[in-house]
Amino acid sequence: MISCTKKKPEQFVCDMIIYFVRQVEKGAPTCSHNGVKKQIDLAANSGDFTGKEGQEFLFYPDDSMSLKAKRVPVVGLGKKDLSRETFRKAGGVASRQALQGKAGTLLVVVPVELAFQAGDMAECLAEGLVLGSYQFLKYKKEDEGEKPGKIAKISFYSPKHATAVRRGMHQGLISGRCGNQVRNMANEPGNLWTAVDFALYAKSLALKPRLSCKVLGEKELKRLKMGGLLGVNQGSSQPARLVILEYRTGKKVPTLLLVGKGLTFDSGGISLKPGKGMDRMKYDMCGGAAVMAAMEGVAEEQPENVDVVCIVPSTDNMPGPSALKPGDVITIYGGKTVEVLNTDAEGRLILADALAYGVEKFKPDAVIDLATLTGAVVVGLGHHRTGLLTNDDDLSSSLLAAGERSGEPLWRLPLGREYTKQLESNVADLKNIGGPAGGTITAAAFLEEFVGDAVWAHLDIAGTAWDFTEKSYVPKGASGIGARTLLELIRAWK
Repeated sequence: MISCTKKKPEQFVCDMIIYFVRQVEKGAPTCSHNGVKKQIDLAANSGDFTGKEGQEFLFYPDDSMSLKAKRVPVVGLGKKDLSRETFRKAGGVASRQALQGKAGTLLVVVPVELAFQAGDMAECLAEGLVLGSYQFLKYKKEDEGEKPGKIAKISFYSPKHATAVRRGMHQGLISGRCGNQVRNMANEPGNLWTAVDFALYAKSLALKPRLSCKVLGEKELKRLKMGGLLGVNQGSSQPARLVILEYRTGKKVPTLLLVGKGLTFDSGGISLKPGKGMDRMKYDMCGGAAVMAAMEGVAEEQPENVDVVCIVPSTDNMPGPSALKPGDVITIYGGKTVEVLNTDAEGRLILADALAYGVEKFKPDAVIDLATLTGAVVVGLGHHRTGLLTNDDDLSSSLLAAGERSGEPLWRLPLGREYTKQLESNVADLKNIGGPAGGTITAAAFLEEFVGDAVWAHLDIAGTAWDFTEKSYVPKGASGIGARTLLELIRAWK
């Protein structure tokens, strides 16, 4: 889909050539191509284009310009300090223009004349283009008279720094694809994406080099006494699965464990959710989707510095005749008992099994779990930042940096025994809710009880997995959050 070309824009035949320019204090933005610069001057003189961030204008080149493209959009980068996010959003603007114009083949002219790392520019432009071109049309009947636009091929042209541009472009492609794969899984309806589908997807990934897959069904879950996953699954007509993917380098390197909540639909169980907006609960598996898609990226990049294990506990949460009831007591893997006071606080129950099992079996050097866990995180952080809670400052710093680089910002919240105290139960080791105060923190404190002494971080993505901050490369619905942050973390792993 994406490649580098040595052909100059004047030699390249395509549907669209895309230029990126900076806004200046006075006058029209400058451009490396004289013919395009003349068009920019005309648009600027008429007041139609200044080059501010996200602004675009489109023209149709004539023979005098020696450009063989049908259209040329120019995208503004603004006049503020450039950042990776600037180029990611510019790529999203360009992809939107391409889809509207039904341009299948694109040439991206990387503005290497700007004072910014060429590799980062190419990476984020590619990422924005891939993420911004996302469409979920699987269940829509195609209108023969009005077929949607589709980008088939993107070529990058850079007059210098070709090696850095090629490397960055390739990383951006992988990250963008992983983000889109999260969206694909999340956008599937709950009746067509179940725990079994998570298992089938994992098995397909295991065909790639260095990846292996193991799926635990009801028989194995009962043998292991995974009362959290089995308990939540009691009301369902669909079987539960614990899906495990392993990436092994074959070397003596650290092991990173990723755990993702795979709740394929959440009705709330007996503690039934309100009907309004319940359709969005098909997104409750976005944590599982994120860690699975990250493993797909790992398989593509084949890192040599870290082994990665991924676990997705998966079921739906339904109010069937055998469903968990408020007041029931279950036993998590490893023996801790939990009084279930609210069956809608189910994600922490299935994650507890997966975390306790993963820490004991794989003895990881670090553990990260992702989950659409609490509505409280939306109250605290809105839809703009993922909640981060961790027992390790170094892991916190690495995750915050990865989130910044990927455009998926995190905000660290505290942990402490005062929050764990809210989980004390009169009849079991723990209760699964800690009251209305500090709901995001007490949910994380519950999970912390099942990681032992492991270095661990929890990402609550309930506010960012959908309705994420409006951006040119983020569609309505599932945002695809998490996978790109994990890839950035693994790329920088030490």
